[in-house]
Amino acid sequence: MITSGLVNLYTHDIDASVAFYRDLLGLTETFRTPREGTPDHVELAAGGFVLGLGSVAAAASVHGVVSTPGAPAMAVVLWCDDVDATYDAAAAAAATAVQEPRDAGNGNRTALLRDPDGTLVELVAKRD
Repeated sequence: MITSGLVNLYTHDIDASVAFYRDLLGLTETFRTPREGTPDHVELAAGGFVLGLGSVAAAASVHGVVSTPGAPAMAVVLWCDDVDATYDAAAAAAATAVQEPRDAGNGNRTALLRDPDGTLVELVAKRD
């Protein structure tokens, strides 16, 4: 039986990815290995969601996986209090803007960015 899980993204620049998700978007770092120097793996959390970041080198050496970060096969969806403010802060910090905030279906407001590796990040909030 599965008891929990996380999404793990492979990245070319783990420090830039940590800065994007932790410092820019506000996820909380909960795990890092190794603890000193440039990490191979970092986990960040928001609510009950856990996002793992693993270096391309670690994917190859630990798992034998050849990864292609940023391929548009997925999006990390992050719920936030204010899509417009979060999007504006990310864009001002040079995140790659894909789609400006807009009203979408189901009473949601949404916007799209790309993380440092090009992975789509969708910001979502309920409209008032």
